[in-house]
Amino acid sequence: MNDAPTRTTPAPAAPTRREQILREAARLFAERGFHGVGVDEIGAAVGISGPGLYRHFAGKDAMLAELLVGISERLFAGGQRRVVDAVSTGEGPAAVLGSLIDGHIDFALDDRALITLHDRELGQLRDSDRKRVRSLQRQYVELWVDVVGRLHPDSGEAEVRAAVHAVFGLLNSTPHLGRPGALPGRTATAALLRRLAHGAFASLTDGGPAAPAGTTAGTTAEAAAETSAETPPETPAEPSAG
Repeated sequence: MNDAPTRTTPAPAAPTRREQILREAARLFAERGFHGVGVDEIGAAVGISGPGLYRHFAGKDAMLAELLVGISERLFAGGQRRVVDAVSTGEGPAAVLGSLIDGHIDFALDDRALITLHDRELGQLRDSDRKRVRSLQRQYVELWVDVVGRLHPDSGEAEVRAAVHAVFGLLNSTPHLGRPGALPGRTATAALLRRLAHGAFASLTDGGPAAPAGTTAGTTAEAAAETSAETPPETPAEPSAG
């Protein structure tokens, strides 16, 4: 008879009041817009008075900054950790990329409100906070570009960079995939996004579909890269980094 004690996984810690406020603020800002939500409404969503929020945040601007800067920091830090963990166990660039894709899919499925906030409300941040978000985004993009470039060494940097931005756009489309309940379950949706992302990067090797008449694959990639350079990354970091 085995008398060894049974190990149980500790239950996740309950969210702090500050975390509850941020979660509800993100939801309300995404639903109604930053200017369409009052402090009293956010307070009511977490069961405290509007003025009580000021014990945690200076105001709505501070909440928005913490949401957008915070998710950008978490995405980049999480990406770095995944790369280090994979490399430390001797895994190749394909496994590293797979880990990055999985991490971003978690973000895209679990933090849809932050994707919407990034798209709509980034301009509401102070210049210093907005620059911080942009800096983190660039670092997150470069993390992916390095890994994808090592996996597809015959592809030019411009093409690799365009592919990374395209995959971010794909994964960050989750807020627009349909009304609640219209999608398959989380597991099935994650599996679909995973196949699509891996397929997109595989096209760097496979060559993908033929380029339109009058163009070459190289000029098409260069045009896409120029577009991605002109358009800020879609991570909030693209969340956006989960």
